[in-house]
Amino acid sequence: MERQESIEQAKKYIEDIISFFGIKVDVTVQDDGDIVSFMVPSTSLNSLLIGKNAETMRSIQGLVMSMLKSNNSYIERINIDIADYKKHREEWLSKEAKEWIQEVIDTGNSKIMKLNAADRRIVHQVAAEYDNIRTFSEGEGRDRHIIISQIVS
Repeated sequence: MERQESIEQAKKYIEDIISFFGIKVDVTVQDDGDIVSFMVPSTSLNSLLIGKNAETMRSIQGLVMSMLKSNNSYIERINIDIADYKKHREEWLSKEAKEWIQEVIDTGNSKIMKLNAADRRIVHQVAAEYDNIRTFSEGEGRDRHIIISQIVS
């Protein structure tokens, strides 16, 4: 299946899932070549569509990815964001990460947090801005966590 055809099919699939709940939305798409992002506008069902800890949103993303794979799509990575949840979460988490990093700098003690993969990636990106801080992930599956530590020279 051609890339553009895959994108259109995924967009329609997302809109169909949401229409099941009685809401018609127009999903916008951004294709940066690596990741195709689907932005769902805010509706009265935000909390239902996002779910606790964004689990419903991640499940929708998983369904769309499964559909694409079963149709031999050339798209390997997608991102679905409902009502800018991920954008706001990234802004909040970046601020938190800076505070955690400052705490590590101030105390010299490493900090360990259990975060999902997307949140760990954000913390890694923020930490990359610091020359004296390193981050790494340890553990497997749901037990995976991130460690922020100071580089001692």
